[in-house]
Amino acid sequence: MVGDYNLPNLTLPEQSEVTLGRWSQMRRTYLKEHHKILYYNLLTKGILTQHLAEVQERATDLEESLVKQMAAKAGLTEQMKAEDMMKWVGLMNNFRNSAQEIVKEQVIFN
Repeated sequence: MVGDYNLPNLTLPEQSEVTLGRWSQMRRTYLKEHHKILYYNLLTKGILTQHLAEVQERATDLEESLVKQMAAKAGLTEQMKAEDMMKWVGLMNNFRNSAQEIVKEQVIFN
């Protein structure tokens, strides 16, 4: 009772502690800015952190597998790494950036 009004005493359900990584923070920001209803539904049901943890895991796995596939397709080897480190690092950075863009499109912003 607050003054003349009965206000409900709402509390959020307990959520497990999850360390949010880069991908889950991106997803949370995207949901907050572009899908507010979904964000608040997940939050009030108490499954937002679970959803973000799943997104983090899916995004990390997809990124790692894409980088490995791209490197294998380009023929990057440990021998190439030993012979020409700068070229190897440049190619790996390109592959990682490409993989991150794919992850954003397929996992974060869908």
